[in-house]
Amino acid sequence: MLQNKAFVRKTRGGRIQKIVREHYLRDDIYCGSCLCQVCDTKGACLSSPVSTILIVDTNVVLNQIDLLENTAIEDVVVLEVVRDEVKNKNLSVYNRLRALCSDSLRRFFVFLNEHHRDTYVTTMVGESPNDRNDRAIRVAAKWYQTHLGGNTRVLLVTNDKENKRKATEEGITAETVEAYVKSLAQPDLLDLVVHPTSEDVTMKNVEDMRPSKRKVIYIEHKPMSEITTGLLRGIYHQGKLRVNRYNPFEAYVGSESIGDEITIHGRTNMNRAFDGDVVAVELLPKDQWPQETSVSIADDEDEEDENVHLVPGSADDAPRNTNNVQESAGDVVSVSCRPSGRVVGVIKRNWRSYCGSLEPMSMPGGNGGVANALFVSKDRRIPKIRIQTRQLGNLLDKRIVVAVDSWDRLSRYPSGHYVRTIGEIGDRDTESEASSSTQPLFAYNFVVLIENDIDCRPFSTQVLACLPPLPWSVSSEDLANPSRQDLRHVRVFSVDPPGCKDIDDALHCTALPNGNFDVGVRILLTISFVDIADVTNFVHPGTHLDDEAAKRGTSVYLVERRIDMLPKPLTEDVCSLRSDVERLAFSVIWEMTSEADIISTRYTKSVIKSCAAMSYIEAQARMDDSRLMDPLTTDLRNMNALAKIMRQRRIDRGALTLASAEVKFQIDTETHDPLDIGMYQIREANQMIEEFMLAANISVAEKILKHFHTCSLLRRHPVPAKEMLESLLRTAVAVGLNLDVSSSKALADSLDSAVGDDPYFNKLIRILATRCMTQAVYFCSGDLSPPEFLHYGLAAPLYTHFTSPIRRYADVIVHRLLAAALGIYKLPPIFQDRAQLTNIADITLSPVQVVILGKFSDLNYRHRNAQMAGRASVELHTLIYFRKRPTDAEARIVKIRANGFIVFVPKYGIEGLLYLTPKGGSGAGEWVVDEEHQKVKKMDGSISYSVLQIVKIHMEVVEPQPNRPKLELTLI
Repeated sequence: MLQNKAFVRKTRGGRIQKIVREHYLRDDIYCGSCLCQVCDTKGACLSSPVSTILIVDTNVVLNQIDLLENTAIEDVVVLEVVRDEVKNKNLSVYNRLRALCSDSLRRFFVFLNEHHRDTYVTTMVGESPNDRNDRAIRVAAKWYQTHLGGNTRVLLVTNDKENKRKATEEGITAETVEAYVKSLAQPDLLDLVVHPTSEDVTMKNVEDMRPSKRKVIYIEHKPMSEITTGLLRGIYHQGKLRVNRYNPFEAYVGSESIGDEITIHGRTNMNRAFDGDVVAVELLPKDQWPQETSVSIADDEDEEDENVHLVPGSADDAPRNTNNVQESAGDVVSVSCRPSGRVVGVIKRNWRSYCGSLEPMSMPGGNGGVANALFVSKDRRIPKIRIQTRQLGNLLDKRIVVAVDSWDRLSRYPSGHYVRTIGEIGDRDTESEASSSTQPLFAYNFVVLIENDIDCRPFSTQVLACLPPLPWSVSSEDLANPSRQDLRHVRVFSVDPPGCKDIDDALHCTALPNGNFDVGVRILLTISFVDIADVTNFVHPGTHLDDEAAKRGTSVYLVERRIDMLPKPLTEDVCSLRSDVERLAFSVIWEMTSEADIISTRYTKSVIKSCAAMSYIEAQARMDDSRLMDPLTTDLRNMNALAKIMRQRRIDRGALTLASAEVKFQIDTETHDPLDIGMYQIREANQMIEEFMLAANISVAEKILKHFHTCSLLRRHPVPAKEMLESLLRTAVAVGLNLDVSSSKALADSLDSAVGDDPYFNKLIRILATRCMTQAVYFCSGDLSPPEFLHYGLAAPLYTHFTSPIRRYADVIVHRLLAAALGIYKLPPIFQDRAQLTNIADITLSPVQVVILGKFSDLNYRHRNAQMAGRASVELHTLIYFRKRPTDAEARIVKIRANGFIVFVPKYGIEGLLYLTPKGGSGAGEWVVDEEHQKVKKMDGSISYSVLQIVKIHMEVVEPQPNRPKLELTLI
C-alpha cells in the first residue's frame, strides 16, 4: 500500500518548494511475540513465559532510561514513532535505547508501526505533532491487544495524564510508571523511578514544607524565546559553565560575545547550572565585580558555605598531568577584575551519572519507608543531590551511582534517583580487582570512569561479530590489490612506550642512491578503505563496530589499565604492527634531502613486515651505543638526525616547546599498587617519533584539504587571548623575567631565555605557560576561514590527526578522507554533509543556535574526557602511593593566595594546596597578599613567601570527610 507524504520547504533563494515523498505501508511486519499465532515467530524476542508486553511512550524512554536498563524490565515494545522521537530529542538516550534493542540478552523489540498498514496514522487537521504521535502510540497498543488476543496482556506505560485517560476510554490498559513498578513487588526498583515534574501525575512533595510556604532560593530560568532575543541584542551571553575544581562556589563562562570569561560567584548566581552546562549569562553591574586581592583557597569543609572566599583560576585549574608536550592545552587562567555575572537560563544540560556516597537526612513521617538522603559526589564541583530511597540502611556504606532528574528553584539541592550500587566502601572484592583491602582501587577507578562518562562496558556480541576470524593473516587478495603496495622488503620498525601492545605506527629510513633519504611513516589500516569484498576491511562505516568506535571516540589510558576504543583482537593482534608479522598499513612516504627538505610526498596503502618493535629506552640505547653499526641502528640515527633538523625548523617558525608534569608510576604486577612515582623522562627517541608523527599529520591535512575543502576534519589550536596569559606575565614579572607574548615565536624565544640559578626554573616556567594555552579542538574545514585553521602550539597552518586510528576515531575519519582523496574509494555520504561532520566534531555554532547533540561521535567531548580520566587516575594512584608513605619533599610555589598558596612538587609531578592559616585558627588575618610582586607576608614582615620560591613540605593522606581521602600538604 502506498501513501504520499507532502510538505513544503524554503530554498536558499527564498522560494517555497513542495516536496512529495512516497511512504509504503505493509501488512507483513511481524509483532515480535513468541505467542503470536499469525506472525512469523522465527525472529521473535518477546518471551512466551511472560504474560505482559509493555508499550512505552516517548517520555517514559527519555526520563526512565535507567529503569528500562534494569534487567527486571523485559518484554518491551519500542514503537518506531517512539524511537525516532527519542533520537530527535536526546541522542544519548537514543544510543542507550538502541543498545537495549540490539542486546540479544534483553527482550526489547522495535515494531515499525509507521510502516504497518494497520498502525500508521495520518495527521488530523489542527493536530500537533506531539498529539499525533500519542495517538499513533495508542493505535499501536490497541492493535497489539487485538492482534495477540487474550493470550497476552498488553500494557501501555505512560506518565502523561491525558494520554492515559484517552487510552482508557479506547479500551487500552494503561498505567503510570510508578504503578507498574509497584506491581512487580520489587521495592528496590522504585528507587529508579524518576517522578514527573509536570502536573500530569500527582506526587507527594518531598520537601518538609508545603510549596506555598517554601522559600524561593533561585530565580526562574528565562524561556528560550527570551534567551534567543537577549543573545541577539547582547543582553545575555552564551557559553559553557566550568566550575572551579578548588572552589565549587566559583565558576566561569567563556563568552565569545565579550571576548572574555565571565566569573560566576556563588551557587545563587550559578542558578542551578551544573559544570559543563551551556548557559545564558547576564552581566552584573561593575560595582559588584569582586577584586582579586580578597581571594583565598576554599577548604574541603566549606562544602555548603557560599560565603567562603573565592579562588581565582580557571575552572579546570587543578593538578594535572598533560600527556602530549606539543599538543597539551592547559586551561584558561583567570585575571583580576573579570566581568561577573549570573546565570539566567540553561540552554543545554550536561547532567550525567555521578558516583559517590550518601549522607542520611531526617526522614519525614508518613512516607511509607521512603527516606530522604543527600548524595555526595566524589567530584566537589557537583552539588549534593537529594534522592529518595527505600534501602537507605543498605546504601550508607556503599559506593553508588546517582542520576539527576530536576532542580526546583524552591530547593537548595537538585533531585535525583538511585541508579546502581558499585560495592561496599573498602571491600576488597568490590573496590579492588587485585589490591590490598586497605587501598581501594577498583571502585575509585570505576568512579573515575563514571565521573568522566567513559564507557567501560564489554563489547557487545554484535560488535565482536564484525571482527575477522582469528588467526588472521595477509591474504593473496591483499597482495594482489593494485591500490596496495608491497613494502614487506622495507626495513620497518616501531618505537613505543614499554609494554605497548596496540602499536599503530611504524617507520623506516633508507638512503637512496642519489643521497636522499626515503622516509616513510606507516599507519595501521584499522578502518574500511576498500569495498566489502576486501577481507581486510575491518571497520565498515555504519556497522556495529564502527558505531561503537564512534561512540567511544578514543581509547582511555589509566595508570594501570586501558579502556579500548576497539576490541582487543584488533588493537593487539590484527591491527597492531608487531614485529615479524605481515600487516596492512596506510603509508605516507617522503623523499627528502639530508637537510630534511621534502622533495616529494606520496600516499599509499601497503603491506609491511616490521623487523623490530622497540621501546623508547631500547631505541635510545641503540643510538647511544657507538659500538652498534647494524642497519637498524643506522636507520635510527639517520632518522633522529632528520628529526632534530625538523624540530629546530619548527621552533624557528614559532612552535612552542612547552612542558608538562607527566608522572610515571612503577606498578606492582600482582597487587596493581604503585611502588614508585616520579616525573616521566623524555628522550631523543620520544622526540624523534613525535616529529615524524607531526609531519605525517601535517602532510595528510594538506592532502585532504586540497581535495575536500569544505568537509575535511582538521585540528586547530586557537591563539590564546591576552587575558589568558596575564597570570603567566604577572608571575614572570615577579621573578624578573620579561616574556613577550605578541606571537608564538616571541613567546618561544622568551621561554628559551628564561633561565635562573635553579636548574628546574625553566621547566617550571614552561609548565605555567602550558597552563595558559587554549584547548586544541577538532573542526570541520568548511566552518572556518583558513587563517583560523592555525595550530598555535605547533606553528602549523594546517594540522589533523592521522597517526593513531587504533585509539582515536578522528583518525578513522581522516583515513577515510585520505582514501577518497587518492581515488581508492568514494567519499562516504557522511563527509558530503558538512553539518553532520560539524556535529561529529562538536564545533561551537553561532551564539544564538545551539544544537543539542548527543555524545555519539562527539570527538572533542570524548577526547577531553579521556584526558581528564587519565589525570584523575594519576591523582588516584598518587593517593594510594602516599597512603602508607608520609613524605617530606621540596616544592615550588606556583600561585599565591590570601591564606596560602598552590605548590608544585617536581620530584613527584604533583600539584596541591598549602594553607598558611588553618581554618578557624588563631592566625587568621595575619597574612597580606602583595599582588604586584606575587608575595604573601605576615603583617609584621617577619615571614614572606614569593612565587616560584622553594619550600619544604610534608605530604600525607588524610580523610577530613568520610570516604573522601585527599593528599594534604603542610609547610615545614
